[in-house]
Amino acid sequence: MNPNNIDNNDNKLVPIVCDLHDAALSAALLRALDNKTKPVGALGRLEALALRIGQVLGSTEPRFVAPQILVCAGDHGLAARGVSAYPSDVTWQMVHNFLQGGAAVSVLARQHGLALTVVDCGVRHDFEPQPGLLIRKVAPGTADAAAGAAMSVAQCEEAIENGRNIVRDLPGNVLLLGEMGIGNTSAASMLLSRLCAIPLEACIGSGTGLDMAGLVRKQLVLGQVLELHSQANSPLEALAAFGGFEIATLVGAVLEAALQRRVIVVDGFITGAAVLVAQALQPQVVQRCVASHESAEPGHALLLRHLGLVPLLRLELRLGEGSGAALAWPLLESASRILCEMASFEVAGVSRKEGDEQGGAP
Repeated sequence: MNPNNIDNNDNKLVPIVCDLHDAALSAALLRALDNKTKPVGALGRLEALALRIGQVLGSTEPRFVAPQILVCAGDHGLAARGVSAYPSDVTWQMVHNFLQGGAAVSVLARQHGLALTVVDCGVRHDFEPQPGLLIRKVAPGTADAAAGAAMSVAQCEEAIENGRNIVRDLPGNVLLLGEMGIGNTSAASMLLSRLCAIPLEACIGSGTGLDMAGLVRKQLVLGQVLELHSQANSPLEALAAFGGFEIATLVGAVLEAALQRRVIVVDGFITGAAVLVAQALQPQVVQRCVASHESAEPGHALLLRHLGLVPLLRLELRLGEGSGAALAWPLLESASRILCEMASFEVAGVSRKEGDEQGGAP
């Protein structure tokens, strides 16, 4: 099968992502879950998670191999407009912190045995080559979206292709998404508003901790940017207009992971925005996704609802980095192990409830 097709809206090569709806596999997975030594449905949403994992990996005994956290980083020219509580230098400083093992996602990756790869997609800093870092810098930060497009179409396409190539080179069958970029909640808010036709004010939150005056300023600036780019309506046009390089790279990573039938663990608002763009290009992408959590950023709940994803956790996180994805990882492992290791009634010699010899709804 030809791995690419032309997307009519954006005239851009995007991968063909097959539909995962497989009635026979889904029925087999449900039978397997119902025949475990428990009342039907007793493990609640963990069973729905197991079903999703089995559907993505195409097996009634799905096993994870070499799980990967991919943290994409980039700077945003719009940050100079005061839309974040932190200065742009924090982007490169946090990349350094990731690589030194001091960030939250670094700690959680060590705790759960997850491989961590950090990508410089467009940070305004020159890093020395070092283990765990991939340098795929399109430019040293995007342009100011309040003055023009954050990225050219060519830059946007380059970043997407970078993301696809990165995933091609990563082992495993599960990808946990993370990001770092001061100002990137602004880009995510505008992408959500434009692509889902949601009023901008409902999509904007305090990000890294803006006070009320800062939030009002952010709302004003983003409103002006949205108006400036009123003609950027297709997924790639909107992505190029609002940024950023790390989001575009994640779009490519999601498209490639979906093509390879990997389980995609979505972190927070920004990685969700990347999935939103990827899903607009290829609707089947979301079938491979698991929402790790619902963040404290108000737009995140709206985004998850649009994608039809139910979050595993609600911890009021607002950190990013892939921290929520890493925190949810044990739930995915548990769901997989339930399918692979939990005994059936027949194997365990456990009696079913009366009138339920074949399993089924209680």
